[in-house]
Amino acid sequence: MLEFKTPEIDDKAWVDECFKYLKTMNCDYTFGNIFVWSTEYSTKISRFKDFFICSWGRGKETNFGVPIGTGNFKEAVGAVIEYAKANDIEPRFYGVTQAYIDMLNDAFPNSFDFIYDEGYGDYIYEVPKMAELHGKKYHGKRNHITNFKKNNPNWSFEIINNDNINDCINLHAKWIETHIDDSDISFEFEAVLKAFENYDKLGFVGGIIRIDNEAVAYTFGEPISDETFVTHFEKAPPEIQGAYPIINQEFTKNCLMNYKYVNREEDLGLEGLRKAKQSYFPEIFLKKCIAVYKG
Repeated sequence: MLEFKTPEIDDKAWVDECFKYLKTMNCDYTFGNIFVWSTEYSTKISRFKDFFICSWGRGKETNFGVPIGTGNFKEAVGAVIEYAKANDIEPRFYGVTQAYIDMLNDAFPNSFDFIYDEGYGDYIYEVPKMAELHGKKYHGKRNHITNFKKNNPNWSFEIINNDNINDCINLHAKWIETHIDDSDISFEFEAVLKAFENYDKLGFVGGIIRIDNEAVAYTFGEPISDETFVTHFEKAPPEIQGAYPIINQEFTKNCLMNYKYVNREEDLGLEGLRKAKQSYFPEIFLKKCIAVYKG
């Protein structure tokens, strides 16, 4: 029977080893993402032979991740189904992309229903396009960046490190003051604090934009693979025109040019977030579903 535990920093090495066999660009499957959000999502992890298995939620509301690793995939999925049934949980696998739909159908023909929610699809972009912003469709982005530089001639970009992490935290705290009506803000801030407390151990990479030495925007994330980077957090004051476009572009130019793609995660069904992500014209919209085992 599977045994689940709260993820700890010391789990990163074996989890990362399993993630070498990942067959998706899904933003859910990075150790940093799993670790920093573990309190908010009641995340637990389990090791089954050479597979990583994740669960989110409590009791009957629990969802599982597809087993990631190497070995007998059918056996690993079967272990999850067995655990779920033993604990009176409907076997549900969250964040299932097409590659794993195919694997589930091969291992368990006609045994799963697949439920889609577009709010949880990932927006994935080509790194060179995000760095260059060439062409008519990016005209508005270039204008915002030009105006930012014109209005703030003393702007600068720097890499996040131990000397400037507190500047990011202070910036985020100020950002919260303009979003006090959002009930999820405190949970996100807890995840950000956890991320910065373990920044180097988690292998995060990020950048800051300053105006007259004051931090006005930051972003950071981690690799999913040698080919793809995922951006987890990005914050800037809404009143500073161009702050978001310039942190996006400068971080891409300075930190991501060795990657082919950057995954900027989901829009969560939020119209403003969806519009912002679509405005960069994703190369891939990675659909994800919940796979429900029907026996």
